[in-house]
Amino acid sequence: MRGGTNGECSDELQRASALYNPQLLHMLQGLNRKFGENVFIAAITGEMHTNFITNPAAYGFTTSKVACCGQGPYNGLGLCTTLSNLCPNRNLYAFWDPFHPSEKANKLIVNQIMSGSIRYMNPMNLSTILALDASKS
Repeated sequence: MRGGTNGECSDELQRASALYNPQLLHMLQGLNRKFGENVFIAAITGEMHTNFITNPAAYGFTTSKVACCGQGPYNGLGLCTTLSNLCPNRNLYAFWDPFHPSEKANKLIVNQIMSGSIRYMNPMNLSTILALDASKS
């Protein structure tokens, strides 16, 4: 799934992400310093994904290695089509297809974006920046 073997993520894509995300965070921090306030926030979604990939049961998933909808081993080939294998309960799968999080996984990600710690949102979550913005009005 996701370009790897045995239902694992692609090592090459993981390395690319590991290089990109810290650079993005550094760039946004520089822009915030330039503007003298926190205008830009980073959603560190890779960290969010890693959590439910490495410990799916902690988030109510039975698997993060098999997609709910797809073809081939682990439903990891192609996108979801009418010819795809379809899981019986999409809430038990971390991924909808080989690339996209399931609806339940997306809800977890959105919850972190809205109210997560700086581990997931930097320099603050969306609820905090919206409250700060509202207080300026």
